[in-house]
Amino acid sequence: MLCWGNAQDGQLGAGVERNAVLEPRNCHVFSGRGLKEIACGWQHSMFLLRDGSVYTCGSNSCGQLGHDKPGASPELVVALDTQKITMVSSGRAHCVAINEQGQVFAWGAGEGGQLGLGTTETVVRIPRLLKRLCDHQISQVMCGNQHCIALSRDGQLFTWGQNTSGQLGLGKGEPSKLFPHPLKSLAGIPLAQITAGGDHSFALSLSGAVFGWGKNRAGQLGLNDKQDRPVPCHIKFLRSQKVVYISCGDEHTAALTKDGGLFTFGDGSWGQLGHGSTNNELLPRRVLELMGTEVSQIACGRHHTLAFVPSSGIVYAFGCNSYGQLGTGILEDASSPFPACYTNPSKVLDNWWCLVDGNVFTRMVDMYKSIVVFMLTGGKTLLVPMFYENYFLATLSLLEKLHKVSTAGHLLLTRNYNMYKVYLNHFLFSLQSDFPSVNLCAYPFILNAQAKTTMLQTDAELQMQMAVSGANLHNVLMLLTLEPHLARNPYLVLHVRRNRLVSDTLRELTMYSDVDLKKPLKVIFDGEEAVDAGGVTKEFFLLLLKELMDPVYGMFTHYNESNLLWFSDKCFVEQNWFHLIGIICGLAIYNSTVVDLHFPLVLYKKLLGVSPTLEDFKELSPTEARSLQQLLDYEGSDVEETFLLKQINDLYVYLLCVCVCVYVCVFFRNEFVEAYLRYVFSDSVSEQYSAFSSGFLKVCGGEILSLFQPSELMAMVVGNNNYNWEEMEKNAVYKGEYTATHPTVRLFWEVFHEFPLEKKKQFLLFLTGSDRIPIHGMESMRIIIQSTTAEEHYLPVAHTCYNLLDMPRYQTKDILRRRLTQAVEQYEGFSLV
Repeated sequence: MLCWGNAQDGQLGAGVERNAVLEPRNCHVFSGRGLKEIACGWQHSMFLLRDGSVYTCGSNSCGQLGHDKPGASPELVVALDTQKITMVSSGRAHCVAINEQGQVFAWGAGEGGQLGLGTTETVVRIPRLLKRLCDHQISQVMCGNQHCIALSRDGQLFTWGQNTSGQLGLGKGEPSKLFPHPLKSLAGIPLAQITAGGDHSFALSLSGAVFGWGKNRAGQLGLNDKQDRPVPCHIKFLRSQKVVYISCGDEHTAALTKDGGLFTFGDGSWGQLGHGSTNNELLPRRVLELMGTEVSQIACGRHHTLAFVPSSGIVYAFGCNSYGQLGTGILEDASSPFPACYTNPSKVLDNWWCLVDGNVFTRMVDMYKSIVVFMLTGGKTLLVPMFYENYFLATLSLLEKLHKVSTAGHLLLTRNYNMYKVYLNHFLFSLQSDFPSVNLCAYPFILNAQAKTTMLQTDAELQMQMAVSGANLHNVLMLLTLEPHLARNPYLVLHVRRNRLVSDTLRELTMYSDVDLKKPLKVIFDGEEAVDAGGVTKEFFLLLLKELMDPVYGMFTHYNESNLLWFSDKCFVEQNWFHLIGIICGLAIYNSTVVDLHFPLVLYKKLLGVSPTLEDFKELSPTEARSLQQLLDYEGSDVEETFLLKQINDLYVYLLCVCVCVYVCVFFRNEFVEAYLRYVFSDSVSEQYSAFSSGFLKVCGGEILSLFQPSELMAMVVGNNNYNWEEMEKNAVYKGEYTATHPTVRLFWEVFHEFPLEKKKQFLLFLTGSDRIPIHGMESMRIIIQSTTAEEHYLPVAHTCYNLLDMPRYQTKDILRRRLTQAVEQYEGFSLV
């Protein structure tokens, strides 16, 4: 337990210490005893232990400690010793507690009726049972300055005490109440949380709706005015923010959202709103200095606010600091979040890195990167092997922390960590010596997408070599045993007919084992002479996937708005067809072939175990996703009429089961949207996706795949469309009589650059077997243009295996354009030239 702030009356439980504690200090009084909860009043504190016992310390001027012992150190409230207390709360000078049966006990100042005992006794020193609530099992109770609010387990709300500003919510002109009174205006709304400020109150529904009432002098109700409210009012501004927790100060309020955002409003005269000023805020306003971090807990004091960020382990504080209650070490108010409490020295470093200037951050990245490069090259000759590995791992760990800070703080690194070639040389060196090798695969952020792709392709080639070697060894043994008929083909050979492509492929793949799928792929089209050196395989993938995606099979649903495909929940084929597509996609990656698949990013997320989100649905079906977003943002209660939710299909029935009924969406909209996404992406197509993923992972599963981000995996499968035609011309290679300055070559590039984009893509398809660019970029794709002795009336011939174009020496631009256009429009089929 850490404590800081005013200790004048012993409220910190630090013994005889009476001076203000300006920085968080360890308090060991409950060490090992299981501290569960702390509640602070104006000058006293309550401590609830896991065994249900209650301790108090601080001022006892109104009997708020519940015992007559000195308040310098926490002392047991003996009157509650026979009870197992589950919750405590403190007001200005009074206390309440709930036992496990849901009974409420109160003590302390009672002049405003805040104890609910039916009297206005100034001092009640012994906890008393609130008999008026004995028929209700209370689950939550909160104290304001001189009023209380309680929530029962069956959802009923009760208030009592002072009502000078309408803080009881019972209606205009209602006097203060000495007994608990039901607050009927919120009846029927399932509530998740209640809380109380100085003279105002809040309730939060299960759906995230926020209701406030009471004093509003500084705008602490967030209603854009300063009028008090005697009844609960819906805070519409917070309706779309997904609020999950609310905390109140004397005249200010803080709201925590599901995504870790913090909104504050009300009195800002001490800086307690954290907006860098002392202005009041009549509407909830996000604390911008905490954007980019995820706050998990908040708490408001009388004039200050605390927020905890678990990723950094830091408690931020802002507001009044006249007694050191911010824990910053100085007696100076703070109008912006300031780190007050560090839970982990390592997290302190992370926090500092989050705050440094971008240029400084980049220099640190470059410095540690240069150390890694040095360790991979010259460092291994200068350091003792034992120390070398320790230093190397320490440097990589620091780079990993920088990477996490960069991701959390949305700082973009100016340079990619592409150390693949340096690491490869280091790895080869370690194989030839006794020097230790460090596995960079444990630090995937070091490698960019191109390097990861190279590693996966290298791994695939090694597995292919092992499969080929295993087959060759088996064949040698068969020859020695005079059983050559049991010989195995070192390649995965598929014999297919163009007019029976799908059925032939299914037949061929069922003949092979999982081990055979690791062999190099060779495709033979029936009746065609070409030997597959890569080009035939490219066309095989192209034609097969084109046929499998044909709407006639109903395997996939085509979304016209995005031109993307997703698994259909009503298909007419067997599951092994989806398994086949998975195998084909895996074989494409395994054989370094780019394929044309119109799947959204969410498919690759699922393959890597990343959960889909509404953003993924926006990519697939923008209009539907926009409707769901509007449903989340809608402030009205007429959801069914507005969004036309009618029972028209299986999806509705499914959602009906999840949400009980359409009307429940008023309070459970988040759950409704989550169920909708789960239906689209998972439940409705679970069998189809499972078959696909099992086929894909059968070929491409392994640890290296886990290095990839979903976007990187997608780029590796389908390539990209970052065309740079000038780069392609620059990297072109010429053979025979051709050079870059040859007249025919110049004519060719003039014609090519005049082609529209679709025609250029068609030329790529004609020459390379794909109109997409590999993940390594245009610079990795080298085309070869070779002269031939053929006459001008012959067409150019493409050898897709080698990206080689045989082109006659055309004399005019017009002839070249006509022959090239005719060639690229008739690219299907293979024959020997």
